Amino acid sequence: MAAVVVSTCCSGRNYAARSIVHHVCTNSKGEGMAPTSTPVDKGIAAKGYIHPEVLVSTEWLAQNLDNPKIRIIESDEDVLLYDLGHIKNAQKVDWHLDLNDDVMRDYVSPELFEKLLRSKGIDESTTVVFYGDKNNWWATYAFWVFKLFGFENARVLDGGRIKWEQEGRPFVSEVPSFPKTSYKAPKRDDTKIRAFREEALAQSKAKKPLIDVRSPDEFSGKKTHMPEYPQEGVLRGGHIPGAKNVPWGRAASIDGTFKSADELRGIYEKEIGLKKEDDVIAYCRIGERSSHSWFVLSYLLGYPKVRNYDGSWTEWGNSVRLPIEK
Repeated sequence: MAAVVVSTCCSGRNYAARSIVHHVCTNSKGEGMAPTSTPVDKGIAAKGYIHPEVLVSTEWLAQNLDNPKIRIIESDEDVLLYDLGHIKNAQKVDWHLDLNDDVMRDYVSPELFEKLLRSKGIDESTTVVFYGDKNNWWATYAFWVFKLFGFENARVLDGGRIKWEQEGRPFVSEVPSFPKTSYKAPKRDDTKIRAFREEALAQSKAKKPLIDVRSPDEFSGKKTHMPEYPQEGVLRGGHIPGAKNVPWGRAASIDGTFKSADELRGIYEKEIGLKKEDDVIAYCRIGERSSHSWFVLSYLLGYPKVRNYDGSWTEWGNSVRLPIEK
């Protein structure tokens, strides 16, 4: 598969080459940042994303299954799916058991995140490729949690499990094992890409963009969960005042791949009036669907300030005296 290499630096300029180059950016203080050079599939590059290097194609992954610098992570809504068959050398990350604290409603500590990555053979030198079921909605959730810990070398398989399966590519049952690493996790940063209840409330009062990515029936208050799921876990239906409804799945094509940048701009900019300079908060029910929309806005469209409110509707709809619209 022919590929171009795109290195996107802080100025937003793209540098293309026929072989991998490492273009190191600097931040406003002149400090070096991690290089973002990645071979980009021509089909992905043609879709016009701001950061095409964050996606890999099924063909690229098929050619790199045994690459010792690659770790493949499957994260699914159906936590039993991995055991039925998975991409060769893929390891499972259970969104509930591996990423969430088992007592407090929060994400794991740096110590537990460090232990997880060490056990998977991951450190800063390995490229982690995420994929999963349901058009990658849980894969982007795992990607988002990794970003909370500042893990930079992360990619998403465009089309996820469904595209791999539709192309007739093989699944295996063998569970791989890799040598443990000495990865050291930094302190989790909840300030840049994560939003909390009071910040969502302030966003609503200030009439700044709030994107509710749930289904129209959840947005209207007719249902409190997706139509095919048990209607439980929240006392009130509706949405945060001022929020606009853009169901997360609209960003995906029928084969599970992300729609082109022009199609995505048509949804987010032409339909609901978002602008690239906007401060945006996305939410859903528990933060997983909205992580998909966060990924689209942040990486594919290049919005610089997008946060995911993971408390989402299960927190808002159960909170005393928070305002609700229907």
